Amino acid sequence: MEKKNCLILALDVTDRENALRIANEVSEYVDSIKVGYPLVLGEGLGIVKELAELAPVIADFKVADIPNTDRLICEHVFNAGADAIITHGFTGRDSLDSCVKVAEEYDRDVYVVTEMSHPGGVEFFRPVAETIAQMAADAGATGVVAPATRPERVRDIRKIIGDDLHIISPGVGAQGGSAADVINAGADWVIVGRSIYNSNSPADAAMKICNEMKC
Repeated sequence: MEKKNCLILALDVTDRENALRIANEVSEYVDSIKVGYPLVLGEGLGIVKELAELAPVIADFKVADIPNTDRLICEHVFNAGADAIITHGFTGRDSLDSCVKVAEEYDRDVYVVTEMSHPGGVEFFRPVAETIAQMAADAGATGVVAPATRPERVRDIRKIIGDDLHIISPGVGAQGGSAADVINAGADWVIVGRSIYNSNSPADAAMKICNEMKC
């Protein structure tokens, strides 16, 4: 994924028409579009291919299963046109290795969740986040997911993974995270959803965030 604006749109709407409208409006300001279960369950996996015509797509399925199941999920996602997939790391190195192997075969990317951005994200992730970050680096993942709501944690994770892996960081806007703060803490991209897609002008909202980061 080429870094131009440091912004990833989390497109958590549930209908095709709205998704494509928003994606069209913000395409010049975002480096990628992240889709998850809300949109894919509402419209099917085919929406990935349509969105991929506008921007690279990250499939945020937080894959967390045994290696063979993870392999099957990744194959379906990459065949559908996604450029990257987000996985969990707590299922262990063999499961993560399976995702990374498929990504390498398709020349795609894998991002591993280290710690989630909501308040409950500290309950169980905090004690293992740094171990997961190291595992992601050892496994050859593209990068990790770390919370914009806690920039100090992004800084901690960056120290572990060094400069070789990317950090994508959710929680800016509706969850209270600051785009500028988390970029300064070491994130490569911020992930923003509701503050953009619920705006009367998604393009203006995206442009404002890009200007704040000055990437």
